[in-house]
Amino acid sequence: MKKRILIAPLNWGLGHATRCIPIINALIDNNFTPIIASDGMALKLLIKEFPELEHIELPAYNITYSKNRHLFKLKLLQHSPKLLKIIKAEKNLVKQLIETHQIDGIISDNRLGVYSKKVPCVFITHQLQVLSGNTTWISTKLHLKIIKKFNECWVPDCKGIPNLSGELGHLNTNNILVKYFGPLSRFNLKESLIKNDLMVLLSGPEPQRTLLEKKLFEELKSYSGTILFVRGVVEDKQTVKTNNNMTIYNFMTTENLETSLNESKLIISRSGYTSVMDLAKLKKQAFFIPTPGQFEQEYLAERLNSQGLVPSCSQDEFNISKLENITNYKGLSDFDYEINYKKLFSLFKTK
Repeated sequence: MKKRILIAPLNWGLGHATRCIPIINALIDNNFTPIIASDGMALKLLIKEFPELEHIELPAYNITYSKNRHLFKLKLLQHSPKLLKIIKAEKNLVKQLIETHQIDGIISDNRLGVYSKKVPCVFITHQLQVLSGNTTWISTKLHLKIIKKFNECWVPDCKGIPNLSGELGHLNTNNILVKYFGPLSRFNLKESLIKNDLMVLLSGPEPQRTLLEKKLFEELKSYSGTILFVRGVVEDKQTVKTNNNMTIYNFMTTENLETSLNESKLIISRSGYTSVMDLAKLKKQAFFIPTPGQFEQEYLAERLNSQGLVPSCSQDEFNISKLENITNYKGLSDFDYEINYKKLFSLFKTK
């Protein structure tokens, strides 16, 4: 019988779910049966991508951002007692699922309570070091303590230089088995005619997703080229609206997005790590607007800006004139890294 692997991405924006799509496809190709487990929009998206696969709803973390970037850490701290309860509920549910759904292995993309000593468990993260300002040392220490509970930690990046995650994904960890398996993307680069001068690709937790959406709608009124705007709101039905030179989708599935990204000259998006990997795979010119208060995205945006690859600015500072010097940047490029999924999945074959 095929081994059954529970794959559980965090529902924090759509990045964790979308980067699990190629892993789910690879599991199927390597004769495993994936069982999808998540909540909210992440679960909705994966159900739309894989309607034939069994899916399970996990307890929701329900993490939201403050409207004020300076209150971000305080809001997370206030949320932490509730989060600990949810993680405990998550662990109890996983314990049941191993028995009731005959689970043979677990892949958790940043879900802290999805693990068990009874089966091989993997934790996927690009953040071995969790940046949080002056509390980076303690947030990193706590994160590594959680990762230790898993058999392996998979980092979707290159081990050496060049790499995409920088100091986020590269840290000396002697007592954790870390495997770098290369940048991960659900997309493929294709030769396409450019149809969109600009594509906006939004996602991320509220209320910041909506705040940026409103700002971009206002700023892009004076943009003369063709705009494709993907709001990143997963709903039951896909909707399409046209407003002058702008076509607006609530969401797109992988096939639609792959085509649209290949057909777009410039991409505006958050600087989430999954977006960075996707745009690198497609060798795109981009402009990044990091989520206010999210240190990881701010670090990635600043790093790529300083390397002369992708310009960026804060959400408050963005205006249409910021796009004028885009040609002074090189854009992102792929490392042509071939992921060896057979070797990666060997953990589930041997135990």
